[in-house]
Amino acid sequence: MPKVALMNQAGQNIGKVELSDSVFAVEPNQQVLYDVVKAQRAAMRQGTHKAKSRGEVRGGGRKPWKQKGTGRARSGSTRSPIWVGGGVVFGPTPRDYSMKVNKKVRRLALKSVLSMKVNDDKFKVLDNLSLESVQTKGMVEVLNNLNVTGKIMIVLPDNNETVALSARNIPGVTVTTVSHASVYELMIFKTVVTTVDAVKLYEEVLG
Repeated sequence: MPKVALMNQAGQNIGKVELSDSVFAVEPNQQVLYDVVKAQRAAMRQGTHKAKSRGEVRGGGRKPWKQKGTGRARSGSTRSPIWVGGGVVFGPTPRDYSMKVNKKVRRLALKSVLSMKVNDDKFKVLDNLSLESVQTKGMVEVLNNLNVTGKIMIVLPDNNETVALSARNIPGVTVTTVSHASVYELMIFKTVVTTVDAVKLYEEVLG
C-alpha cells in the first residue's frame, strides 16, 4: 500500500496518507491510456468545418460554351471542381468526432494515470485547502510552501469558488474537481495537488 506525505498549507509534513492499492498502485496500461486520451481529444473537436460542393456554390447554372466546335475542352458548369471558384471534391462537412470508450476502460485509464503520478512523486496531498478570501497572492504562497512549480492541477472533492478564483490568474495552474478531472488533463499537468477528502472520493468511486 503506497504512502505519501500529508502536508498542510504551510508546507509542513504532518503525517502520512495510505493510498489504496487498487487505485493508486496499479500497473499503468499504456494502450488504455492512449485509447482514452485519443477519445477525449477527439471529443474536444467542434466538428463545425464545412466546404461547399459543386452543388452548393453559387452560380454555374448555364453551360459556359457549346459542347463542340470551339476547340476548347467541353465544360458544363463554371462551378466544376477544376475551375477557380468551383466546388470542393469530398470537402469537410460538419460531423461528430466523439468516440465510444467503455466505462471499465475509462476507469482503468484513470487509475493508471493516478498511479503514475504517485510513482513519480508528483502527487501532493493536503489535509485541507481553503482561503479566507479571493486573493491570488494567497494561492501563490500556498504553492510556494508546497515547493511545486510548472503546470499544476489542483483537484478538490467539490467546487470551491474562492480557491478557483484565487488560482485563475496564475499561469499554468488550474482548479478542478474529482468528477471533472479527465485522464488527458491529469497527464499534461506536471504535478497534481489534492486533499485527503478528494483521495477518499477517488478510492470510493474507483476502488
